[in-house]
Amino acid sequence: MNRQPSDDRMLVKRLQEDDPTAVQDLVSAYGSKIYQLSFRYMKNREDAEEVSQDVLLKVHRKIKEFRGDAALSSWIYRITFNTAMSRLRTVRFSRPAEVSERAATRGDLDERVTLKSEPADWSNIPDEALLRAELRERLASALDELPPIYRTPIVLRDIEGLSTEEASARLNVKTQTLKSRLHRGRLVLRNQLSDFANGLSLHPAA
Repeated sequence: MNRQPSDDRMLVKRLQEDDPTAVQDLVSAYGSKIYQLSFRYMKNREDAEEVSQDVLLKVHRKIKEFRGDAALSSWIYRITFNTAMSRLRTVRFSRPAEVSERAATRGDLDERVTLKSEPADWSNIPDEALLRAELRERLASALDELPPIYRTPIVLRDIEGLSTEEASARLNVKTQTLKSRLHRGRLVLRNQLSDFANGLSLHPAA
């Protein structure tokens, strides 16, 4: 059942008044949504869980700064996006998901989340569509600027989804050579997309 604005207003009020039961209600209302979005960006369970915990802590810590200029869901979404982008700076540019999206489990909240089911309240937020479109455009431009020796391994591994062995065979190079080129290409891309990795400042309180 969809949450009503009045539900969120009451939740915000209770959080701002340090109601000890409000934190669990926050987790119940938004924990799975935060995890879903985190998993979509991080692509593995461990990082998604850590991002989710960071987001919940940030929401609790910053809630007294929330003035209702945007919907609570939108505010939390932006905090989640910024937190995920920041964490991407500390992990490899891309790595295989540890579990399939359909089998991702929320661990600490002891809740199974099917990420390809109904995509929660945030699926139609215009900001997300804009950010995704901008990121795709920037990524395509950054890939075009890469020398082919680095671009091709990234396309094969990170876009087409080939394994290291399959990509090495396709390019007729040793596995270690491919890994070296892939690593170098990812470093260059990460540097070129650093503003996304830092998180976009879409909301003053996020």
